[in-house]
Amino acid sequence: MKMRRNNIHTILVLVSLMAVVITSAVGDDDDGDDDYREIYNNHGVGLRMNFYGKSCETLEKTVRDITWAKVSADQTMAAKLLRLHYHDCFVRGCDASILIDPLNSDDNTTEKSAIQNRSVKGYEVIDEIKEKLTSECPDAQISCADIVALTARDAVSYPNKKPLWPVFTGRRDGRVSLATEASRDLPSASSNFNTLSTHFARFNLDETDLVALSGAHTLGVTHCPLMFRRLYNFTGNGDTDPALDPDYATMLKATCPPPANPRTTVEMDPGSSLIFDSHYYDGVTRNQGAFSSDAALLTNPLAARLVESFRDFDTFKSAFARSMVHMGAIDILTGDEGEIRTNCRFIN
Repeated sequence: MKMRRNNIHTILVLVSLMAVVITSAVGDDDDGDDDYREIYNNHGVGLRMNFYGKSCETLEKTVRDITWAKVSADQTMAAKLLRLHYHDCFVRGCDASILIDPLNSDDNTTEKSAIQNRSVKGYEVIDEIKEKLTSECPDAQISCADIVALTARDAVSYPNKKPLWPVFTGRRDGRVSLATEASRDLPSASSNFNTLSTHFARFNLDETDLVALSGAHTLGVTHCPLMFRRLYNFTGNGDTDPALDPDYATMLKATCPPPANPRTTVEMDPGSSLIFDSHYYDGVTRNQGAFSSDAALLTNPLAARLVESFRDFDTFKSAFARSMVHMGAIDILTGDEGEIRTNCRFIN
């Protein structure tokens, strides 16, 4: 009887603990800060869940509805909106500075004008959402930076019809946008692991974040010029990167013959570039990553172990969620910093 009572007591304790874990994971409808903080550390001081709950109750639904409609009509939009968020956050932080238009056709000084950003798309989706929210909540101060972060999450989450990660809001918009900083701060596809790791550490992102965020390459395409040196002149002697699987290299060369055509695209995750899954890591383990930065993940023992573990989609999905929260907190502006742009393309 004593053993039976002990077993019952143990079961009740376990059930209670499970209830606590589930409650913490789901969060509170009102705010959710405390519940999420333990799970998603480094989410950004000054940001919180449901920041616009009182000033614009329809905000997240409006963002989701418009984003999902865009992705439904064009599946490539998920990769485009995710990339827009990524390219915004690594330059001056997640402040929507990438959205700022040049002053005129001769101006090439803003982030949009940087070579790395000339193929970035999705700006018109942000414009449409901003206009809709301004109409629905005219008195609310809704930042373009928060719209970019929410749109990226909702675009990737569309096939699941539920959010894949929480987006803490309260960002403000930056007032500076420089092409020179984009060229300096965006990670290079040709970097080795040490360079990438050092670069990410500048933004308080660790090796797990680096490997998890590289998984964004499971969506979208790249352009032939970005792979040209790796295929045809890796060491300057007309050679191919030996880290590339020979059959994969042959396929890439067939798609991207000399001279490199910037209009020709290649799937970063062959056969799966429209699906958010962990297939990218399968390709990396087979030496079929499109970039040198993909191959670099296998040159570090910890990163290589993470690549192997992220081949399991649930493991990758959880890590990607945390890393997206971490990335979304890079050098954010909050409180009285920056501004809330009336038009996302122009400084007030």
